[in-house]
Amino acid sequence: MKSTMKHYLLLILLPLSLLTTQTPAMAQAGPARTQLEQFSQELRSLQASFDQIVISADGAIRDESTGRLWLRRPQLFRWEYGGDFPELLVADGDHVWLYDEMLEQVTVSEQSRLSSDSPLTLLTDLSHLDEQFEVRELGDDNGMHLLELQSRSQDSEFERVLLGLQDETLLLMAMEDAFGLRTEIRFRDIQRNPELDMNLFHFDPPAGTDVIGDLPEGFARP
Repeated sequence: MKSTMKHYLLLILLPLSLLTTQTPAMAQAGPARTQLEQFSQELRSLQASFDQIVISADGAIRDESTGRLWLRRPQLFRWEYGGDFPELLVADGDHVWLYDEMLEQVTVSEQSRLSSDSPLTLLTDLSHLDEQFEVRELGDDNGMHLLELQSRSQDSEFERVLLGLQDETLLLMAMEDAFGLRTEIRFRDIQRNPELDMNLFHFDPPAGTDVIGDLPEGFARP
């Protein structure tokens, strides 16, 4: 179950983490929307640590984990989970590689297909935010400005997304699905526009792992 929840979440969050600078002029934007606009402007790369918690509808904690992430616009991304169930997600611009260390399995997907399937793809261009979401300011919580996104699509896999921003930085991302499952990610140790080693966005499956999915042309199994 832990691996399944992480897998689902990573595929949803990938496009959100690649926020672009294409934003419209918002004359009456509230503080949270303004913070989101400012966060995305001139964002070229990002490095951070995170704490994640998954809470069921009855308030029980179903999963807790920590990790690190790196991204480089427009399409490169690395997300690492540590702890007892380590997982690695690498987006190299063409394919997304999900490595489950415990299962010794690598799942490969075409990056363009995943992005088009995700309901959060529109956040790669904030100018379309209002077309797909009802956007509402929720005020402050412990110094963070909160922004609620509710999908206009009846086919959305989540009920709402909650973003928490402070000092022009995204600190909180919470997602709730139709079954009341809530996933919260809190970011820390954030570095904006660092110089990143390009090897972070390259993945070679370890020898002996099972590799499945949309394999790149010419790929040789380890």
